[in-house]
Amino acid sequence: MSARLGLLIVLGVTLWRVITLHFDTTDLFVDEAQYWFWSQNLDFGYYSKPPMIAWVIRAMTELAGSTSIYWIRVSGPLIYMATAIMLMKTAKRFVGPRIEGWTGATFITLPGVALSSVFFSTDVVLLFFLTMALWAYFGLTEKRSVGLSILMGSAVGCAFLSKYAILFVVPGGLIALILLPSARIAWRDFFTAVIVALVVAAPNLWWNLAHDGTTVRHTTNIAHWSKPGVNVAGGLEFFAAQFGVVGPIVFFAMLWAVVRALKGKSEPREKLLIWLSIPVVVLITFQALVAKAYANWGVTAYIAGTILAVWLLDRLWPKGLRLSLAINGTASFLFPLAAIFAHQLVLPNGSEIMKRYLGRSAISREAGELARQSGTSIIVSDSRDLLADMFHTLRNDPVRIYAQPPVDAPDNYYEQTFALPSDVADDVLFVTTHPVECAQTPELVRSWQPTEGYYRGKTIFSYRISPACLTGK
Repeated sequence: MSARLGLLIVLGVTLWRVITLHFDTTDLFVDEAQYWFWSQNLDFGYYSKPPMIAWVIRAMTELAGSTSIYWIRVSGPLIYMATAIMLMKTAKRFVGPRIEGWTGATFITLPGVALSSVFFSTDVVLLFFLTMALWAYFGLTEKRSVGLSILMGSAVGCAFLSKYAILFVVPGGLIALILLPSARIAWRDFFTAVIVALVVAAPNLWWNLAHDGTTVRHTTNIAHWSKPGVNVAGGLEFFAAQFGVVGPIVFFAMLWAVVRALKGKSEPREKLLIWLSIPVVVLITFQALVAKAYANWGVTAYIAGTILAVWLLDRLWPKGLRLSLAINGTASFLFPLAAIFAHQLVLPNGSEIMKRYLGRSAISREAGELARQSGTSIIVSDSRDLLADMFHTLRNDPVRIYAQPPVDAPDNYYEQTFALPSDVADDVLFVTTHPVECAQTPELVRSWQPTEGYYRGKTIFSYRISPACLTGK
């Protein structure tokens, strides 16, 4: 495949995603809504993530003059387009022009890329900066360059500001520097890159120090490191899920490369790509074995991993590249359609296939209407999911939204930053997913069970209630 054809595939897939996104019928997922809310309250860090995604969303919505779902999400396919083009140049620099086109076409159609082109996530921005860092790094393995070392450090720092998962690449990279002479760069360039990366990451490091390590503590909590055990099923599930994240043939090719390396059939460049990808999969598989891991936690493996897979398949199984493109390309075509026809794609039990992305805004609009009927301008909830959507869906309504004040340490961004103020005395509308008991009997305004989406079959309660019931005073 020529570089021109690869570029055309990248542009064509991106155009398909940008156009179909306009007809998307899903609501913002809880994380997406939270990222948007962060973008309205710019900072150097947030409760659960570093700040880059909030900055990106703010920049896009300011340029568009709109905070609609489309403009929140459209950064995803556009950034992935830039990543694919950058990855093509990285593959050309490291391997040669022969695989440039296939690298771009393969990356842009990875199932994980297709999914997060529809639902915006921190992985999108992370992978762009990681690709930029690898492009600069591969250049430094060939020659000394202050400019490339500064670029590499800046990219690593920005990747850290995007998602801490960039750190998963570090162990394999350091091992490669020790074991492979061809992986080494000049000491001056190495330390320049490290210093620049620390300078770029410093605002978030400072924010964490100023907020009692909030994001670090949250990260360790969701990893369940406080309760380690042995979960063989979890480890196998994560490992098997990687065949879906990047497609069965791409992941198979990466494993094939490892087998070849163990048999002594790999050249130094191939070994370097292995060290920059496979250790990430091993680390997260181990995490899944002893605690918990989500399928996307290993995404940093698939920048170098895509180049590795394409290079091996091009040499040893060219048909595999075409077959992989057919499989992954089909998934890339279908994902946007699934978001368009989300209400029509229903399982035999009546539950929508994409229920996690449906029914959220309807509850928020109902809460806004109930607040008006109850004569209160304040809505409070104890649910992060409900709060996330209410802040976005009701952004133009004359209501104020707060989280129920936490009893101990806050459990989310809303409790940390937007808890109900202690000076509120008038009754508020409390929206929750469970009945409320209080010494001052609250007035049940309405309870209902949504008929579709994530909350289908669950009961939503709304109470006109005294703030004293919510603060425990």
